[in-house]
Amino acid sequence: MNVQFKKGILDLCVLSLLSRRACYGYEIVHEISETMEISEGTIYPLLRRLKKDGHLETEIRESTGGPARKYYHLTGSGRDLEQSLREEWFSLVRQVNLFLGDTDETHEHEPLNNNER
Repeated sequence: MNVQFKKGILDLCVLSLLSRRACYGYEIVHEISETMEISEGTIYPLLRRLKKDGHLETEIRESTGGPARKYYHLTGSGRDLEQSLREEWFSLVRQVNLFLGDTDETHEHEPLNNNER
């Protein structure tokens, strides 16, 4: 996948994952890596930035199989940002598909509301 495309959507991917459940850093990398190739070196600066901007909070949780882990979860601001980015993403996909001449309705996905996730 084009690196610039990926950079532009990683915030949305991380926020979307964290809208479903709190995760620790390596878990975020693992979950997203099942769909697209990413590295820890990409995710941790993004997590720090989102936390600094007030979209994430962290908590330390003890682990049964090793050291305690830092879990990330969304703040109210993070939930708002995730929803806004989600809406922008689906609008952009529709616009690009129209420009490319793709009129197949199966490619158009409406954003899920929070109750459908």
